[in-house]
This record gives sequence, C-alpha cells and structure tokens, in this order.
Amino acid sequence: MTDVRTSPPPAPVAPTAIARVRGPVPRRVRAPRWLDLRLVLGVLLVLVSVLVGARVVAAADTTVPVWAASGDLAAGTVLSAGDLVAVDVRLDDVAARYLATSTRPEGRTLGRAVRSGELLPGSALEEAPDLVQIALPVQAGFVPPGLDRGRIVDVYAVADPAAGASGTADGQVTLVVGSAPVQAVSGRNDGVLSGSLTTVQVVVSVAADTADEVLAAIAGRPLVVVLRGSVDAAAPSTTGTAPTSTTSPSSAAPSSVPSTATPSASTAPPS
Repeated sequence: MTDVRTSPPPAPVAPTAIARVRGPVPRRVRAPRWLDLRLVLGVLLVLVSVLVGARVVAAADTTVPVWAASGDLAAGTVLSAGDLVAVDVRLDDVAARYLATSTRPEGRTLGRAVRSGELLPGSALEEAPDLVQIALPVQAGFVPPGLDRGRIVDVYAVADPAAGASGTADGQVTLVVGSAPVQAVSGRNDGVLSGSLTTVQVVVSVAADTADEVLAAIAGRPLVVVLRGSVDAAAPSTTGTAPTSTTSPSSAAPSSVPSTATPSASTAPPS
C-alpha cells in the first residue's frame, strides 16, 4: 500500500497582516472653488497698495490753478479774457497772494505792470485812479508795428504843413499823452490793400481830469504814436500835467503828415 502523507494545514494569517498588504485608500477629489482664501488675500493686498500709492501721489501734487499774464500788461490796463491764461503751479503757503482761476478779474484795472508769464497777484488789482479812455485816430504809417493792447505809448501832435497860411505850420510838436496804457488797437490791416494812409484807432487811458487838456492839445492836428520799450511805467495819475510843447526843425517832422481827425473820449471807470 502506498502511504499518503498529508501536509498540515497552513497556519492562519493574522488580520493585521492582511491589512498591511492592502493598498492606500483613494480620496475623493473635491471640485475647485473660486472663493479661495489665498486669492482673496492677494486681491486685498493689491487694492491696499494701489490706494496707498494714490494717496502718496495726491499728497505730493499740491499744485493749484492760478491766473498768469499772457503778455506784457502796463499799469492802467483793463483786463480782458485774452490777457489771462490758467497755469498750474506749486505755491505752498503763498497761494493766497495770487488770483485763483475761480475768480474772474476781467474788467478790473491793473494797478501796476505785469510781465508776460507772470502770475497775477491780488495786489496788482488795487484801486486805480479815475481814468477815461480816449480813442485817437492815427494814420497807419505813424503807428508802430508792434503796438498792441497793454503797451505804454507817448502820443505827439505834429504841425500840418498843408495848413500853409493858416499859421499852424510852425514845426511845433506837442506831447499830448505821455506814458499811457493802450486799451485797444483797431482798424489796422496787414493785407495788400493796407497803406500808410489807413486810419487806425488807438484807444488809450488817461486821467479823467486831464482828458479836456489832451483834446485841447490835439486841436485837430495829426498824431504820431511812440511805443515805449518797457511796460514798467507809472499808471496815469489823476493829477496829470498839461501837455508840453517842443519846437523842432522842419527836417524832424514826418515826411508825410497824416490827415487831421478829431479824437473821441469815453469814460471807463475801473470796476
């Protein structure tokens, strides 16, 4: 007989050993969320940095808009909108001395000269003397090319040689207006049709109590305008002196004397 040998049954495996053989338990993947704490913190940091930067820039930019002169303006000039230009400047503690663009100085009279580009101080608009505006007709050939409002001029009345036997052709030259601010210049034409005989109206300011003396000194004689090189001249005074007369040789008189015309005066008290 053949002997059958039976092997003993395998030893039972402990449950802990089976658990060790098992793989990792998979975890369920969560759907991404837009409301992430790190994202929110990053956005907040960006916003805070932008606000802080804007505050720093705003604090550094302390400029204020004020009025400045667009050209040279003499004392006694009545301001208009074209005489002023708005500029942004940094004035710190002295900003109150200058006129901000929130004010409207048009129609006010300058108490002193203001240069082109100069900031307009409030002290320049002090009360000016009682002035009137006189319109003087001058032939274009006797008006300087650079004449414009705000400049200072002297106006002379010259003898008219055409008077002949009337006795007025004595070579006398009379200063009828001295250091007067020009308020307006009209009638000047630079085209091909313009000529030296074209009449130009030059409006100047004079003291009210000397207007009759100015008109009497002109006496219908031709006028010559002399442009001052600077606007730094005193404003017309209410106690102006009478026009002075000087006798010059006939060679000093203009070669072509303009025709006579009667000037007109209009009262323009400062506002």
